[in-house]
Amino acid sequence: MLFHVTMDVRIPPDADPAQIEALKAREKACCQQLMGDGRWRHIWRVAGRYSNVSIFEVASPAELHDLLSGLPLFPYMDVAVTALCRHPSSIRDTDH
Repeated sequence: MLFHVTMDVRIPPDADPAQIEALKAREKACCQQLMGDGRWRHIWRVAGRYSNVSIFEVASPAELHDLLSGLPLFPYMDVAVTALCRHPSSIRDTDH
């Protein structure tokens, strides 16, 4: 299943900068691992915001929930999820 996910990160101003930098490093490693195994297909930065738009390919909504809630920065995120399906006009057979 494909999902469009928007993640808006909201770090409290009083958060410990060293702790946040460590979380960001763990988040990047996690993202790259999930991209490597094909579950996090795409990620784009939203210009002017601490936000991204991503496409995930996972087996179920429950798997997506577990994946997202396991992200190191998840406690600081507002997440919006939209399920996607292949458009009949798509010329790409890999869009499923």
